[in-house]
Amino acid sequence: MDLSEAPAFLHRRHPWEVARLDFFRRQLSARGFDRRPMAILDVGSGDAWFARSLLPALDPATRVTCWDAAYTPAQMEALAREAGLRLTCVSAPPEGRFDLVLLLDVLEHIEDDAGFLAGVVARNLAPGAHALVSVPAWGALFGAHDVQLRHFRRYAPSAGARLVRGAGLSIVARGGLFHSLLLPRVAERLAERSGLKRTPPPNAGEWRAGPRVSALVEQALRLDGRLSSLLSEVHVEMPGLSWWSLCVRPSS
Repeated sequence: MDLSEAPAFLHRRHPWEVARLDFFRRQLSARGFDRRPMAILDVGSGDAWFARSLLPALDPATRVTCWDAAYTPAQMEALAREAGLRLTCVSAPPEGRFDLVLLLDVLEHIEDDAGFLAGVVARNLAPGAHALVSVPAWGALFGAHDVQLRHFRRYAPSAGARLVRGAGLSIVARGGLFHSLLLPRVAERLAERSGLKRTPPPNAGEWRAGPRVSALVEQALRLDGRLSSLLSEVHVEMPGLSWWSLCVRPSS
C-alpha cells in the first residue's frame, strides 16, 4: 500500500492487495526465486506489507531492502522492528547490486519513468538478475482515481514493453492482470465522462467490507490471477486492469 493511502488504523487489507501478492508470489515460486538465498530490492515499498508478507515464502537467508523516498526515520525504525533482521527500510536510493528488483505499481508515480527505471537498472540490478514490474494499464482509463493516487499515466502493454526494454531489460514473461476488473473500470470512466460519477472510488486503505464479502472478492481475484498465470505460460496476453512483466538484465 502506498503511504499516501495508509490510514491511521487499517480495517482490513484490500482484496486487490492480497490477490496481487498471491499472483506475484506464484510467479516467483514458479521460477525458483524462493529456493535460493537472494538480495531483493522493493522499490516504492510503501508500508512494506508486500515485502513482509513475501519473506516467509522465501529462502531463510534471503534479505529484502525496502526503499521508499517518503519514509520518515520513525517509520523506518517501526517497520524494521516489526519485520525483523531480514528486512531493511531506507529512504535514500540504495547502493549495491540485487538479485531481484521489485517495481510494483511504482513507475506510474514517476514523472520521468524511463530515466528512473534506467537508473535503478544501472545502479541496482546485477547482470543476469531480474526485475518484476507492474503498472496500471490503458491510458484511456486514466481518471479521477489515478489523479487521487498521484499517477502521471497508465500504460498500454506495448508502452510498458518499450519502457522496460528501453532501460536495457529483456522480457522473460508478461501479461495482463485483473481481467475481471477491466469492464467495471471502463464503466466507471464512462460514468465520469458523462458527469454521472464525480467521487473517486475508495483507495486501498479505505476497504471497509466485512470478512465474508472480503473473502469472496479475494477468492475471485485470486482465480483471476490464476488465469493470468495460465495465459502467460501459453504466451497469450489478455487485457487486464494492470500489466506486468518479469525481466532480466542481460549478462553481456
